[in-house]
Amino acid sequence: MSIALTTTNGVPAKSTQSSPVAQFFIPATASLQERRPRTLKHGDTFAVFDHNGDALSGPGSPEGLFHRDTRYLSHLSLTINGKRPILLSSSLRDDNATLTCDLTNPDLFDDNGKLTLAHDLIHLRRTRFLWNSRCYERLTVKNYDERPQQVRIEIVFGADFADLFEVRGTVRARKGRSLPAVIETGSILISYLGLDLRKRTTRLSFDPVPARLASDLAVYDLRLAPHETRSLFIEVGCDQAEACESNYLSFFLALRDARRALRSSSSRAASIVTSNEIFNEVARRSVSDLYMLMTDTPEGPYPYAGIPWFSTVFGRDALITALQTLWLDPEIARGVLCHLAANQATEFNPAADAEPGKILHEVRYGEMAELGEVPFRRYYGSIDATPLFVMLAGEYLERTDDLATLETILPNIEAALTWIDEHGDRDGDGFVEYGRLTEEGLINQAWKDSHDSVFHADGTLAKGPIAIAEVQAYVYGAWQAGAEIFRRLGRPERAAKFLARADALRRLFDISFFDEEIGTYVLALDGDKRPCRVRSSNAGHSLFTGIAYPERAEVVARTLMGASSFCGWGVRTIPSTEARYNPMSYHNGSIWPHDNAMIASGLARYGYRAEAARIFEGLFAASTYIDLRRLPELFCGMSRQRAQGPTFYPVACAPQAWAAAAPLSLLQSCLGLDFDPRGRQVSFGEPTLPSFLEDVMLRNLRLSNCSVDVALCRSGRGVVVDVIDRRGDIKVVSTS
Repeated sequence: MSIALTTTNGVPAKSTQSSPVAQFFIPATASLQERRPRTLKHGDTFAVFDHNGDALSGPGSPEGLFHRDTRYLSHLSLTINGKRPILLSSSLRDDNATLTCDLTNPDLFDDNGKLTLAHDLIHLRRTRFLWNSRCYERLTVKNYDERPQQVRIEIVFGADFADLFEVRGTVRARKGRSLPAVIETGSILISYLGLDLRKRTTRLSFDPVPARLASDLAVYDLRLAPHETRSLFIEVGCDQAEACESNYLSFFLALRDARRALRSSSSRAASIVTSNEIFNEVARRSVSDLYMLMTDTPEGPYPYAGIPWFSTVFGRDALITALQTLWLDPEIARGVLCHLAANQATEFNPAADAEPGKILHEVRYGEMAELGEVPFRRYYGSIDATPLFVMLAGEYLERTDDLATLETILPNIEAALTWIDEHGDRDGDGFVEYGRLTEEGLINQAWKDSHDSVFHADGTLAKGPIAIAEVQAYVYGAWQAGAEIFRRLGRPERAAKFLARADALRRLFDISFFDEEIGTYVLALDGDKRPCRVRSSNAGHSLFTGIAYPERAEVVARTLMGASSFCGWGVRTIPSTEARYNPMSYHNGSIWPHDNAMIASGLARYGYRAEAARIFEGLFAASTYIDLRRLPELFCGMSRQRAQGPTFYPVACAPQAWAAAAPLSLLQSCLGLDFDPRGRQVSFGEPTLPSFLEDVMLRNLRLSNCSVDVALCRSGRGVVVDVIDRRGDIKVVSTS
């Protein structure tokens, strides 16, 4: 995913021509870290607010209420007697259900400079949440003075209906038109008619009715007795035809339903409690973020990629997230598999980089996507989603023994494997390559999709079609998974064929990609089959799927964990020895939690659990310096310094699904946690605890209709595994 950002006063600047949008970067004109935003999400709706609970329009502002890739509310600000309140605190519930902002009044003066209200006498509490494409808010105002007070609360609002890609920085030559606002008793309807001829509306409703309601302003004049509290209710609906009769009743009913839904979905997950309270906070936030990002589709739960730029269906992100959380909640993997199967490409469409059997990269619903101004309405331009889809199907079967689901999507699995064979390998050399089919598509179509992320040792950019290292590893994993799936379905001849393909690819990969001199696998082969002799984190994914021969694992691990690559917080995408290294870049020297989690999983696969634990320790240490203990999409790859935190990347998404899943995956890798559903067995293979954990309790580890609670405690140099409780016929084994 490539990212960037420019607007003016919440409204995209007008231009007579569009700026280039081929790679859809997000120019960092404003740092998300500087704003430290508060985010909420439900379904296809998300919101970004500042600590006060405001959404302030302005150059580069990503704030507002978004629904299906359109910003339905671009400005929302509150003042008391004409002044911005003082922030006391701003917090999200542990389950992300509500945002609560506590505010108070500053010293307030009249026109002659006389103090009329001393600070800290009026308390304002804003409680806000999202539910079913609406944003609900309760504003309570309490007077702590011993005397009555007259206060004026003003709420200024605006809706620019900017497409998300406009918010990200794309300047459009033409836009639709705003329609006259319709003011009713206690509500206002703001509308926009897009160039796609679709009318989009924002309805703001107020209860009680304000003293004044204009096209951009609601005013309340409150006379508060000593210690009196008043409540105001505000509701913002995206494409809502009717206003609610009672915002008061609507608020509490929606809040009940929202909390119940979160509890119901997150209750599927195993729970984690450890000896380290800070890590417990990290784990709770990770799980809460995952289930906040989850959207219910007709095929099941699906984790949207991240807020604010990627709150939609992404194939690659969801597949990796599902792999990372398979031990925790296999229903996520089932939802991802079934939704992507339902949206698999069935025909050729060069504008969408689509070919039969290919798995979705991205879906967008905004005006620009509908008009083809960006190619992402239904876009298939990722080279790795298709093999990852087959890999996940195999891992899901191994985790759950759910043959019924696999049989349902078997035609999709076969189509994906056929795509790998017939379209993925463009020139028949045994490797899967990518290259966009039109000039509008993404130049680089692996997970490092920046325009400059694939290069040669001297820094020159590689020309395609490009065979990137980790994709060959995923294809190996896909052939292996296909073999197991067809073996389980009683088709041994197909299974044998896929195993032979995997073995052949493994041999060819070793010959063409392993480079003795640089001590690892090369980054890629370019269009002329010249190796990009660059050390990179991509090589770690060869360990993740097992394509690396055992004799290669030691040198690859040593290179990944060397000082130029492992900076103390994690493994850099590109080590400091390489020509394009820049620790502040998106893909050429930064730290990505999901990338590190996959590398750690690969290290553990080959027995390097101590190295996996070092990665875990680095990312955990980073999380202790991060707001809400929430690992972001990425952070900068500067070397770790004593008594200092990591350096943040300015426009990184947070929460981001695969970053949220990273600590959970790292825990599994260190514990060697595995499942055998047919044998009804949970196993821990050579478990290792990172230095910051003395013991771990895992509750509700599920296999079919059975579950178990397990405690793991450090004992000398080893780890003791103890069964605390079991429900049903389930065994726990440990090897050391």
